[in-house]
Amino acid sequence: MSKRRPYVRSMDGWWKKNPYFIEYMIHESTALFVAAYAFILLVGLVRLGQGEAAWSGWLDALKSPLSLTCHVVFLVAILYHTYTWFKIMPITMPPIIVGGKRVGPEVITGSGLLAALVASLVLLGLVWRLAL
Repeated sequence: MSKRRPYVRSMDGWWKKNPYFIEYMIHESTALFVAAYAFILLVGLVRLGQGEAAWSGWLDALKSPLSLTCHVVFLVAILYHTYTWFKIMPITMPPIIVGGKRVGPEVITGSGLLAALVASLVLLGLVWRLAL
């Protein structure tokens, strides 16, 4: 009697076969940019704790052309990550019923994006005031 081997489906490129999964993988990969930027901010906090010279050096490093280019890439990736995060929110959360009607996915996505924009502007305003 011969031994049968179990069928093992190849996992190579599974996500490339469906546009939904392609978008999902791009969304998930942008989380790496979010983590990288969080690390940059963490380094800034460490430098702040090390004194004025270390803090000034960190700020000067942020002004370099390479750093500015990286920050533009980070911004684009984080904006895409934010958009896709709120875009999938209506799919992942329980239905919201207001006045006997289900709230549409575009309202949920738009509300999340608006909340993120308002929070960002408030934070930017606070940082701006502290910098002056």
